[in-house]
Amino acid sequence: MSRQKRTGLLAIISTADELVDSDVYIDLEQSVGIPLRLKCEGFNFAGSVKLRAATSMVASGIRSGLIDEGTTLVESSSGNLGVALSVVAAARSIRFVCVTDPKCNPATVKLMRALGSEVVVVDQPDESGSYLSARKALVRELCERDAGFVWLNQYENPANWLAHYENTAPLIGKQFPGLDVLFVGAGTGGTLSGCAHYFRENRSAVRVVAVDTVGSVNFGMPPGPRHLPGLGASVPMPFVDPALVHDVVTVPERDAVRMCRRLARHGFLLGGSTGTVVSGAARWLAEHDPERSLTAVAISADLGDRYIETVYDDAWVQDTYGILLTEREDSNG
Repeated sequence: MSRQKRTGLLAIISTADELVDSDVYIDLEQSVGIPLRLKCEGFNFAGSVKLRAATSMVASGIRSGLIDEGTTLVESSSGNLGVALSVVAAARSIRFVCVTDPKCNPATVKLMRALGSEVVVVDQPDESGSYLSARKALVRELCERDAGFVWLNQYENPANWLAHYENTAPLIGKQFPGLDVLFVGAGTGGTLSGCAHYFRENRSAVRVVAVDTVGSVNFGMPPGPRHLPGLGASVPMPFVDPALVHDVVTVPERDAVRMCRRLARHGFLLGGSTGTVVSGAARWLAEHDPERSLTAVAISADLGDRYIETVYDDAWVQDTYGILLTEREDSNG
């Protein structure tokens, strides 16, 4: 839980990891005609929803004695969790090493280094073509070499999903007492699992719909090439349990990029996973709620400034997907 102090409408913090919660929602019906409220999780010093998991895992590690003043944290991340742990580590004067891969946005790598973290880029996937497995193998190797290294292991650490069970989901439930459906992107499964567990136990009428990217194996789909960090996985994630969700929507990356650029034309510069989630939610709502009677919310994981060289770069989009998006397509596609 955030330790920020409030005096009236003024929030006062002492360290960068105290500012976690944001009650900003975008009404997408007013802007792009989609009957959806978008919870923006990018308004903190880490710029993403991953600050919740980072603060939770580090706090749990300190309480258990796993982390002390001599610890070097190490974690595998495609980007946002690495930045979040960089913020928490800097705030608490802890050394942090992030192991990432070439899919990590260049701006994200620079940001982690600016925050004082060491960044190691794994430039070769394993024999199956998985960068994730290669990253995790290097993390294990680093821990074996030095007993002072501690791997928080976001993929299996219960403090990851508990952060969303205890904070994210209750905040959404409080803001929307009439909530009918919540759309959550599936990456490591922490946000999805925490929210699904909370609503199943406290408000079972709320439908939790998982949104994943085509090429991800999270829900038993065949693996395929993916270029956007954040959502999806090349190996099954322990927290992703199909039994916890009411439905699954898969979105091609091209559609995610189109949605990101469509939102940007209205002044909302958001991340690649947000484009995926909004695109999937729009499709699901068109099919299941043609009368627009449901109260629907989706979680936006981050803002779009780290995607300027990818999602929002015409040359990158054309080189990566073989398509050239015109301004008209961005606005209306």
